[in-house]
Amino acid sequence: MPSRKETARPMRLGSLAGDVGYALKRAQAVVSADFSASLATLGLRASQFSALVLIDQNPGASQTRVSLALGVEKANFVATIADLERRALVVRSRSVEDARTYRLELTAQGVDLLSRARELQVAHESRLTDSLGAGRHRQLVELLELLSTVA
Repeated sequence: MPSRKETARPMRLGSLAGDVGYALKRAQAVVSADFSASLATLGLRASQFSALVLIDQNPGASQTRVSLALGVEKANFVATIADLERRALVVRSRSVEDARTYRLELTAQGVDLLSRARELQVAHESRLTDSLGAGRHRQLVELLELLSTVA
């Protein structure tokens, strides 16, 4: 573990100073750690929370559509859904239109857990808003959404 003196000494960032990718990575680590700690009280990971939200908002959507919307590799998403299914939060059923496709829906237990997780998400976002101020929070979200469409 580094000493206090070691961590207090500022580092020169060189070409990383002002770099969007570096700043995003640092910010994402802080935001993710806070949200992950919140969700851990429910035994959920952020990726599982995101999947539950999309399934709730798009009942009957296929695994492929949800994984694409989340930007998750299909193979990795299968494991996420299998875990949620094992926990009786999500149910998979074969599509009537295409037997190769699974439709996803939340169970009553999944709806209940998602409701509690959303409360944690609201508290998490409130902490971020308090830290940044409402105007900057809104501006940051808008800029990140814009960046995601051009990059």
